[in-house]
Amino acid sequence: MTSSGTPTVFIIDDDAAVRASIQDLLESLGLRSESFETAEQFLRSKRSDGPSCLVLDVRLPGVNGLDLQRRLADAGFQIPVIFITGHGDIPMTVKAMKSGAVEFLTKPFLDRDLLDAIHQALERDQATRQQRSDLAELRERYETLTAREREICARLGPALRERGLLFVGIDVIDGYLTEINVTSPTGIRAVKRLGGPDIAAAIWEKIEKRIANSE
Repeated sequence: MTSSGTPTVFIIDDDAAVRASIQDLLESLGLRSESFETAEQFLRSKRSDGPSCLVLDVRLPGVNGLDLQRRLADAGFQIPVIFITGHGDIPMTVKAMKSGAVEFLTKPFLDRDLLDAIHQALERDQATRQQRSDLAELRERYETLTAREREICARLGPALRERGLLFVGIDVIDGYLTEINVTSPTGIRAVKRLGGPDIAAAIWEKIEKRIANSE
């Protein structure tokens, strides 16, 4: 795969006219696209690694659309899928949606319906990529923590996350813990007794007071 930050819409349909029509529509809106006649061509291609989605015909020669969706999922390749078909039925639609498809459109479909699904799919993919990036960054930062900082994270992490406090630096959190006297041996026992939510509430109260005093 090649790296790119530009969103790409991949199109797989054995009908050349359908591929051309969708690409013309996307091009008119400034959206980048790549098209393939078969699932095998898509799998062999060097695809960009930026935000993307897949407009996928259900009935394809060789590997069909539903099988490709399953193969991609089994390989850990997460890409939002929009199914298009001229021969859809309810069981097929249910199977596709249960497997995570964004939309299931029956040909002929409205341009607006396809575009709405594509925008939703790209937004979903961008959100997923951001979550993976944030998680990777948190893991890297966790590896740099001292034993004391990891202790704080273990006790207070879930409660701080619920209150949206993960943006607060560990050194700042440690300072607040000192202020409410929980870093002494007696205080540590209090943390165990009260639990993370209570301590997080106390930290949040002090943060709110400081914000109010600074205004």
